[in-house]
Amino acid sequence: MTPSGKWQARYYDPRGRRIGKTFDRKTDARAFLAAIKTDIVRGTWIEPTRAALPLDDWARQWWDGKLNLRRSTQATDEGCLRNHILPEFGDTPIGRISRADVQAWVRVMTEAGIGPDTVRRSSRILKAILGEAVEARMISESPCRRISLPRLTQREQRYLTAEEVEQLVAATDDRYQALVCSAAYLGCRWGELAGLKRQNLDLVRRQVRIVGTLEEVGGQPMRYMEETKTRTSRRALSLPGFLVELLKEHLAEAPAGEFVFLGPQGGWLRRSVFRRSWFKPALVAAGLDEDLRFHDLRHTAAGLLIAQGAHPKEIQARLGHASITTTLNVYGHLWPSLDAQLDDKIEAVHRQAKEKLGLNGACTGPGGGPEAGRTKVASDLRKLPCAPNGIRTRAATLKGW
Repeated sequence: MTPSGKWQARYYDPRGRRIGKTFDRKTDARAFLAAIKTDIVRGTWIEPTRAALPLDDWARQWWDGKLNLRRSTQATDEGCLRNHILPEFGDTPIGRISRADVQAWVRVMTEAGIGPDTVRRSSRILKAILGEAVEARMISESPCRRISLPRLTQREQRYLTAEEVEQLVAATDDRYQALVCSAAYLGCRWGELAGLKRQNLDLVRRQVRIVGTLEEVGGQPMRYMEETKTRTSRRALSLPGFLVELLKEHLAEAPAGEFVFLGPQGGWLRRSVFRRSWFKPALVAAGLDEDLRFHDLRHTAAGLLIAQGAHPKEIQARLGHASITTTLNVYGHLWPSLDAQLDDKIEAVHRQAKEKLGLNGACTGPGGGPEAGRTKVASDLRKLPCAPNGIRTRAATLKGW
């Protein structure tokens, strides 16, 4: 007991340092010591001073350890940290952030009209930061467990018909007709087409290799990356004949350069400039929705292929999706219902099996109806001998009854 009448609980940490904490009641001090000793024995003890580190300081350490981030991902994550996470928790010691605090933060952002994508991404980043703190033995558990997040609003996909694609291509400036046509029939992303080098386009073999992208992040200079969005995005695509001819004409008239699609002055083609100067005017001239995005041409390519009976794995490979799940989640509703097709196939299997066994009349009698079939089955059963229990079965015949 201290001179002030309080009780002090003292213990030695695994490094041999003596640590103390003061309590008003003796029972509280004993309970605290018992819990500390148990944690030390189990190896789950957390040094109290480490949990006092402000989130701002720990988040900077965490961020410095992030490697291999694409510039677009880096810019988005930095925005979430700067605008949403640090203003709320930056000065708070990481050990004092509770699950209730995180849930309240999510609710405030949602009620403020911040988009579900941003709320979920910010929550995911905070969870990663505090999860790393758990791994570093700074806190015992993450307060980001079982947090209720706003539901994502699925943006309605837009698809053009083949006729609408041709209308759009015809309305596009001659310099960029091949670009629009390639997006609508190959399903490539903007960065993949804007970053397509001539050396990766083989018109003799009718093949294009997607091996890099033109990266365009707001506020930063554009740059070419010899990598794709995902490992599976690196792919080779065959070219239909009409697109080969269109690309031949394009290359013959385009400014000399390393890339297939260039700006008017021969430099890199910016997405914003292309949309404002050529894509949107073409939409208006073709009588199409002005809000149609260039990325919707990628969806259009998938829709056109599905309409021709393409298998989901073919669509996945064509679009460069990392997982078949992505393909099915985005485009699954475009495939016709398989239930009727399965019924037809089972019907065919059933019919073929009966034909092979010569049982065509087993289910249908002379009248072809189900009653005639049941009559024949009943007649067959009456011819069977009875078992001792009085029931006629084929087993009775096999056992000699």
